[in-house]
Amino acid sequence: MDTGTAILLSILVPFAAVFGNLILRNNPNARDGMTLVAAVLTFLLVLRILANEGNGTSETYTLFSILPGIDIAFNVEPLGLMFAIIASGLWILTHLYGIGYMRGNDEKHHTRFFACFAFAISSVMGIAFSANMFTLFLFYEALTISTYPLVAHKGTPEAIKGARTYLGILIGTSIGLQLVAVVWTFTITGTLDFTRGGILEGHIAGPMVAVLLGLYAFGIGKAALMPFHRWLPAAMVAPTPVSALLHAVAVVKAGVFTMLKVGIYIFGIDFLASSGASVWLMWLAAFSIVAASVVAMTKDNLKARLAYSTISQLSYITLGMALATSMGALGGGMHIATHAMGKITLFMCAGSIYVATHKTEISQMTGLGRRMPITFAAFLIGALSIIGLPPFAGSWSKWLLVVGAADASQWVMIAVLMVSSLLNVAYLMPVVARGFFLPNPDPDAEAATRADEATRTVREANVLVWAPPAVTALGCVFLFFYASEIQTFLSPIVAAN
Repeated sequence: MDTGTAILLSILVPFAAVFGNLILRNNPNARDGMTLVAAVLTFLLVLRILANEGNGTSETYTLFSILPGIDIAFNVEPLGLMFAIIASGLWILTHLYGIGYMRGNDEKHHTRFFACFAFAISSVMGIAFSANMFTLFLFYEALTISTYPLVAHKGTPEAIKGARTYLGILIGTSIGLQLVAVVWTFTITGTLDFTRGGILEGHIAGPMVAVLLGLYAFGIGKAALMPFHRWLPAAMVAPTPVSALLHAVAVVKAGVFTMLKVGIYIFGIDFLASSGASVWLMWLAAFSIVAASVVAMTKDNLKARLAYSTISQLSYITLGMALATSMGALGGGMHIATHAMGKITLFMCAGSIYVATHKTEISQMTGLGRRMPITFAAFLIGALSIIGLPPFAGSWSKWLLVVGAADASQWVMIAVLMVSSLLNVAYLMPVVARGFFLPNPDPDAEAATRADEATRTVREANVLVWAPPAVTALGCVFLFFYASEIQTFLSPIVAAN
C-alpha cells in the first residue's frame, strides 16, 4: 500500500467507525468489537506508513485546493508519524479500557461515547499528517468539537458547565488568536506549508516576531499554557476514559504537537534563537511548570491533581521549543511520547480505583493499595516515569530538556526542571504511600483490625479496567530502554537544511 492511501485510510477508518457505532447501537458487543477492529486497523495502517517512510519526509499529497497556496494536504515527517503511532496504539488500549469502565460503572449512552471517541481519533490522525497549517487548523477544530460531547457526557449541571468552559476557551483561543496568526503568516509569506527550517525568516523581524509567536502560543489553547489552562481541570467532570483521551491520546498532545510544529516548521529553531523571540515564552512555560505543580499539591481529588500535573508537564514541551535549541526540541518531542505513556497509566489507575471503590479523593484511599496491588503498582510506575527517575521513560525526555537548557545557557531553566521533579514527588508519591503503607484510620480498634484484614483481599476492578494500565506501565519501562531509538527517529526534525 502506498503512503498516500495509507494516510487517507488512517483518517477514514476511525471516521467510518463513527457510523459503525450508530448502525450497531442496538448490539453492544458487535458495536464495541467493530470499534476495536477499527482501532487495530488504524494502528496497522500507521505501521504501514512507518515501514514505507521510516523517519524520512514523504512527498505531499494534496487532497484538494481551496485557494492558490491554501490546500488540504498531507505528508509524513518524523514528529507527526511518532504522534500518529502513539495515538493509534493507545486507542486500542483506551477502547478496551473504555468498555470495561463504561460497563463496570454502569455509564449510559455508550454509542454516543464511542462514536465521538472514534471521531476524535480521526481528527488526531488528520492533525498528525497535516502538511500545512491550514489543514492542521481544520482538524484541530474538528477535535475540539468531537470531544465536547465526551466532556458533557454525564449530562449533569456540573458536566455541562465544565464542557462549556472547555469549548469556550478552546474555540475562543483558536478563532480569536490562532486563526489570526495563521492569516498573518500566509499574508507575509504566501504559504502555510510546514517547511524544515521554517518559513518566516526574511518576512518578519523585530518585536513582531514575538507578537506572532504569542498569537500562536496562546491560540493553541490545547497546550494549556497559563492563563488559558482552566479548560483542562474543568473537563475532569468527564468519565475517566475521556480523561485518558484528553491527557494522553488526543487533545493535549494535539496542542503541544502543534506548538512544536509551529516552532520547528513555521518559525524555525535557528530563527527563534537568533531573534530571541521565544525568551518570554520560555519564562512563561517555566512559571506554568512550577505554578501548576504547586496547585496540584493542594488538590485532594485525584483527577484534579493529575489535571494540574498535566498542565505542568505540557509546559515542559513548550519550554523545549522555546529554548530554541536542537536538544530542547528533541526533548520536547520525546516528552510527548514519555508523558503520554506515564499519564495515561495514572488516569486509567484513577478510573480503576473509582470502578472498584467509587472513591475519588486521595484522603479516602488509605489502604487501597493492599486491596488493589496491580492498580497501585501501575500507578507507582507511571508516577516514577512522570517524576523522571530511571529506569522509566520520563527520565530521558527530561534529561534532553536539561541538556537543551544547558546548550542555551539557561541555568535557571535547569533549576526549574529539577525543582519541578521534586514537586512531582510531592504530589504523586503520597497517593502510593497512602495506598500501600498507611494503616486504616478508624478509631475503633476492632473495626480497624477488620478493615486492615480486608485490605489483604485483592479486589481489583474487572480485567478490562486494570489490565490496560498494567500494559502502559510496562510501556514506561520499555520506552526507557528504547529512548535512543526515539531520539534517532526524531533527529531529522532539527537537522540542517
